Amino acid sequence: MSNVTLAQASTIVDTAIAKGRALSLHPLTVVVLDAGGHMVAMKREDKSGILRAEIATGKAWGTLGMGFGGREFARRAAGGGGLFLTALMQASGGRIVPAPGGVLIRDAAGDIAGAVGISGDTSDKDELCAVAGIEAAGLRADTGENPG
Repeated sequence: MSNVTLAQASTIVDTAIAKGRALSLHPLTVVVLDAGGHMVAMKREDKSGILRAEIATGKAWGTLGMGFGGREFARRAAGGGGLFLTALMQASGGRIVPAPGGVLIRDAAGDIAGAVGISGDTSDKDELCAVAGIEAAGLRADTGENPG
């Protein structure tokens, strides 16, 4: 199992926040988890809401648990998978947030190295910042846009 390093996680967080500032987004909270779901790095911008860390972590954790990006996770949740989503919420202790802004981190070989979750603006804009951070760290972003 490959894992995102602290140096890579720091690059991801700092680049994602810089992207948010460049786009004049609402204050962001960025969380990076390793492939085992353990937090490697987190930053919460001034004036970011008090639940943003939990939401960002839930976005990242859910993508790791399901093995695909938040965009695909959101599609499946919206596609009438209410019973399945309820079961996932119970199984995860309510820890998952099936929404864009949760992005898998893949290494050069395509193996999952971790996940990023961002919360603060719209999910689409959160995702854009996550992708920028992952790419800046020399890794591949898997948003779930083109599930395989």
